[in-house]
Amino acid sequence: MAGCGGGKQSTDFITVDVTKSYPEKELILQDFMDVEYVALETTDEFLTQGEVMDVGKEIILVKNQRNDGDIFVYNRQGKGLRKINRQGQGPEEYTSIAGITLDEDSGEMFVFNYGKGIMVYDLYGKFLRRLPVREDYMSFQNYDRDHLICGESLASVDEKSTENQVCAIISKKDGSIVKEIRIQFKQGVNTRVNGGDGDFVFIILLSGMVKSVLPYHDNWLLTELSSDTIYRLLPDFNMTPFMARTPSVHSMNPEIFLFPAIFTDRYYFMETLKKEVERGTSSFPGKKIVYDKQEKTLFQYTVYNDDYVSPKTMELPSWFRSLNKEIAYSQKIEAFELVEANEKGELKGRLKEIAAGLDEEDNPVIMLVKHKNY
Repeated sequence: MAGCGGGKQSTDFITVDVTKSYPEKELILQDFMDVEYVALETTDEFLTQGEVMDVGKEIILVKNQRNDGDIFVYNRQGKGLRKINRQGQGPEEYTSIAGITLDEDSGEMFVFNYGKGIMVYDLYGKFLRRLPVREDYMSFQNYDRDHLICGESLASVDEKSTENQVCAIISKKDGSIVKEIRIQFKQGVNTRVNGGDGDFVFIILLSGMVKSVLPYHDNWLLTELSSDTIYRLLPDFNMTPFMARTPSVHSMNPEIFLFPAIFTDRYYFMETLKKEVERGTSSFPGKKIVYDKQEKTLFQYTVYNDDYVSPKTMELPSWFRSLNKEIAYSQKIEAFELVEANEKGELKGRLKEIAAGLDEEDNPVIMLVKHKNY
């Protein structure tokens, strides 16, 4: 089986103090990432809320936020190719779409449906097979030609546990498990907290936010909330320490968790979250941190999009799903927002060109944030 080896490797092992306030740093997104804008074609058939599921070299898969079963297949230029809907109760159908992974080389898409496993279709919607998988797998990405890497929910570890499975390598052919990857720790951390909307507010937040598996060049980074170390998964499935946090999560009350977000050649973007509900809200205090490998220093940061005349603040939160090793994340921009901004003279460059051809009721424009020199 082909592994995840090769590519650029980090020689920096850093320790992040999650309690410390770091100096401020301002960054321009285009200085360290490539940005591609895709205006999704709008027709009577192609009306979408623009939630990007996956992106290949030639194909973009998009669905609606509402559970209507529609899957829109666009090319990378935003031209609508076809709309697929296999929603239903039948054995070859999905009841809902929790995620889609595109395998462009094989012409297949893997649709994750809670309770029914992974439904595999071709890019015209023909059912091919079903892969039975555990319901606590939360994310799926291409590992190699024949396998997926599946991240597991990290929000419900038993406090008596001393290890947890953070991911598994499964066969694209039949869903069989090739390898389970576990991280050991002192003891499990309680991720529930009182307040907000109830006892489960924090665990629900973490279920949607925490990604146990993050692509990093030709390897993978593995996170477990009950561990003080973030690991890099090697091609032979061994793990090597990549980053540590201090103080230990086991010494804190309330705990402060550290989440990796986006890792580039120069910058490691992270986010902290304190397990404490802010009074009168369902929000949790935290801060955004970046490690600059060139300066070998940690900062709290603000990132700006330089395609605005007055650079606009960008969010790089950890809950953005890293689509693949080319695209760090995607973000949709509503057409009416761009039309309004263009009328006010707030845009420039490619974004201004796109906005000039939009109607305010058009489909969203998709912003693809890509690693440089991929």
